[in-house]
Amino acid sequence: MNAPVLARWGVPAAIFSIKAFLAAILAAYISFAIGLERPYWAFLTAYIVAAPLAGAVVSKALFRVIGTFTGATASVLMVPPLAHSPELLTLVLALWLGLCVFVSLLDRTPRGYMFVLAGYTACLIVLPTVETPDQIFNVAVLRVQEITLGILCGSLIHGVVLPGSVSTFLLGRVAMMLRDAERWSRDSLELEPDPSVDAEKRRLAQDVTELHQLSIHLPFDSSRLAPRVRTVRALQDQLSLLMPLGAAVADRVAALHGREALGEEAAALLADTRAWLGTLEDDRTGREAVAADLKARCAALEPEVGPQAGWDDLLQLSLGSRLASLIEAHLDCRDLAEQLGTRDRRPVSARIPPLLEGRRNREVHRDYRGAVRGAAGATATIVIGSALWIGSGWNDGATAVMLAGVFLALFSASDNPLLPLWMFFNGTVIATLLGLIYAFGILPRIDGFAMLAMTLAPPLLVLGSFMHSPRYAGVALPALLGMGSPFIIAEKYTDNFEVFFNSSMAQLLGTLFAILMARLLHSAGLESAIRRTLRAGWRDIAERANLYGPPDVRGWINRMLDRIAILSPRLALSGKQPGEPLYDVLRDLRTGVAIGELRELRLHLPPARSAPLTSVLADVGAYYRRLEPDRRAPADPALLGDIDTALHVFAGDEDRSVRRSAALALVSLRRNLFPDAAALKGLS
Repeated sequence: MNAPVLARWGVPAAIFSIKAFLAAILAAYISFAIGLERPYWAFLTAYIVAAPLAGAVVSKALFRVIGTFTGATASVLMVPPLAHSPELLTLVLALWLGLCVFVSLLDRTPRGYMFVLAGYTACLIVLPTVETPDQIFNVAVLRVQEITLGILCGSLIHGVVLPGSVSTFLLGRVAMMLRDAERWSRDSLELEPDPSVDAEKRRLAQDVTELHQLSIHLPFDSSRLAPRVRTVRALQDQLSLLMPLGAAVADRVAALHGREALGEEAAALLADTRAWLGTLEDDRTGREAVAADLKARCAALEPEVGPQAGWDDLLQLSLGSRLASLIEAHLDCRDLAEQLGTRDRRPVSARIPPLLEGRRNREVHRDYRGAVRGAAGATATIVIGSALWIGSGWNDGATAVMLAGVFLALFSASDNPLLPLWMFFNGTVIATLLGLIYAFGILPRIDGFAMLAMTLAPPLLVLGSFMHSPRYAGVALPALLGMGSPFIIAEKYTDNFEVFFNSSMAQLLGTLFAILMARLLHSAGLESAIRRTLRAGWRDIAERANLYGPPDVRGWINRMLDRIAILSPRLALSGKQPGEPLYDVLRDLRTGVAIGELRELRLHLPPARSAPLTSVLADVGAYYRRLEPDRRAPADPALLGDIDTALHVFAGDEDRSVRRSAALALVSLRRNLFPDAAALKGLS
């Protein structure tokens, strides 16, 4: 029975739920056996670290152990000096949480969980001990023991019992990504592209980001020999090239077709390339032979650049060059995907070693102002919540403040934190009702751990299967956590309804306080985040245009694709369309690539010959420096004049390679910034 059929019948969800249940029960049993003070922490942790993929569980476990130990250490260091000043202690705790949130928001990988955990672990340890600071060391040690036990049990069960393979999942996603990318490229080569596919093409940026996130877990995969992370990085780079290259080819096809200058030879080449893109899953030898023929035809399509060349010649030159690069990138993607799928470390083709050389971590967008905003929100939540708690004198107020701080830290990276917070609130309501039934209706009638486990199994298994689905996990997880309350997972039964009521109210009020703070702090955050991301791209272009060193084109493409991946869901939430000219980040991406090509050419020319390029780059930098998100003014006509002047100057250059390189970069820049400009007059 294949995977889709199994998924339809809920088999993966059932297996995940059973494993999570076994891990939590094992953690609780060991906690009882060795006499840990609060066994429910081990029980809860086993569910918190649960994930369908074994590698993700193990990596998350490692990050959680490090984060827990760091948070506990910080707690022990901050409490003794401030034991007699609870107000100052809560302020220092709030600043620590803010610092951890700030670092986690800059990391933006699964490793970031380690930093945010270090922050809220301190909240979990410090706030309940504000009135008993002499117990801080014992409490910190016990929390580390309990949480580590839950982590180890979760890692053991998920990593050994029918482990879900990160590698297998990654290979499946890669196969799907390649099929989608090839379908999108085929559409880009159509004379009349399908407008509905355009929005899907932008998903490639999110696919590349997902690939990067999955690669973090690869070294921890326990179910098979994992692909090398370096190969994944190389595949990311090649996938990243497909979006700007495909967009450039589509633009040149549209321009030539609109001018009725797309000859029969070019049209036949486009048709044959579309057919080739539909057969890339076939044998490597066949696809490489066809690709070599297609690239030779692309080269033959390129006219000679010289004073006699016209605008149609330049567009055809650009089409042939960009199409050849697109074919090469697709060929590289397929070879790298094969390399990922083989268990043999030897290269599957001679193309692999050069592609792997010099691979490094992916360059990503870092939003420092957004990180400061998220950190300030978490800090303010602890400060304001502590003031209300201390002022009210409510003993259980510490739990409410603690949970509010944890929630603001956990969801600080979310563009819409209210949605997961309301889901968490609904899950907490379910947990309270279940806890009430179990604590005062069922538990008084059972005796022994075995009966406890069997009694808990029905709701835990049902909720665990819902937790497997991203759609329901936001409600299922807090409901599961409620089943691990100290009234249920405890060595001795307690029937104190007043304590139960106060604890439950603290959890609900803490969640509502987090919702209130998120609404106040994030009301204008989405629009601000969109503007910051746009400005960051424009600032990068302006700075890159004026640099004289070697351009890092791959780094630029990776950062801009990461920005596109960030912007797409934000634009959807704001109601704006990503395709609007105001937010056409893809055009900015292609502009940055053209700038890199011009800078690369300028490096190899003396100042006298490169002066026209310097003028163009300076004008581009000035234009992007003036841009504002609310009104994207058209580029200065003087820049168009400088581009055309540079095209005329370099058309007469004595070096053929210089003429070609200059024409390719300048034509790209002209089409990106002035798509509606009149055709360039003859170069003579």
